[in-house]
Amino acid sequence: MLLDTASLYFRAFFGVPDTMKALDGTPTNAVRGLLDFIARLIDNHHPTHLVACWDDNWRPSWRVALIPSYKAQRVEYVAKGGEQVEDVPDRLELQVPLIRECLDALGIPIVGAADHEADDVIGTLAHRAQMPVDVVTGDRDLFQLIDDSRDIRVIYTAAKGVGRADVLNEAALLAKYTIPANRYADFATLRGDASDGLPGVKGVGEKTAASLITTYGDLDAIRAAAADPATPMSPSVKRKILDSADYLDVAPKVVAVATDAPVGPFDAHLPGEVKHPEAWLELVDRLDLGGSAQRVMMALNGQPLPAMGQPQ
Repeated sequence: MLLDTASLYFRAFFGVPDTMKALDGTPTNAVRGLLDFIARLIDNHHPTHLVACWDDNWRPSWRVALIPSYKAQRVEYVAKGGEQVEDVPDRLELQVPLIRECLDALGIPIVGAADHEADDVIGTLAHRAQMPVDVVTGDRDLFQLIDDSRDIRVIYTAAKGVGRADVLNEAALLAKYTIPANRYADFATLRGDASDGLPGVKGVGEKTAASLITTYGDLDAIRAAAADPATPMSPSVKRKILDSADYLDVAPKVVAVATDAPVGPFDAHLPGEVKHPEAWLELVDRLDLGGSAQRVMMALNGQPLPAMGQPQ
């Protein structure tokens, strides 16, 4: 099970009441929400391996070099040294280091890759996997990884939440978008995504993009058909495709999830016991994690907190 961690903690932050706080007043709704999500996912899907995939760079330089508008609207400011800081609510920003501390104490590996996003870590680990893979995300971009032949599914949290998330295989994706999973990246390239600063082909929405893929196949075939006067593609759509040539030359690489990110070795087995029990119990106490801590402990190894040596 590969977690799109930021997708989940953003959802937790906006979905869990902000009245949840540590004893010193530090907000903990995203921390507790993420722990509850992990507990629910383990209980519902029973993974043998679990990875918290991380954005080591949420706006990779190689994507920005190809399309400068990529996620540009999310940049809050540029720090000294040129680091681009994402616009994140202050109350959530405070919790991200605490989330890392909790995951590390529990023994859930946090895995990122230099100049790559969590999506690329997920794509790389899914590509390497020798077992079935569940990708947990609220990001449609990861639909391109769905592959029945390798038993790679997406547990999509955006529509119904973590507890009732849609589990998408190739048939479910085809029913949803009328396109095969191996053409989803081409579909996303044509459609674009304003939230990621990807303009798409102007005037081509989801229905037209899906129709073009159904009719002509992949993006190269669509572009060839647009340039061929003999094809039955409508003149207006041809013009839109041809006018977007500069975008279509570079967008596929930006949209495609990398499968070769520099991810080193690590142990992904579901923790049978807490890796750092003293640090974990200190976090539970300091952050007043209460029932969230109990639920994630029970999900991970079937043992409540007292079994870890917590004073009775």
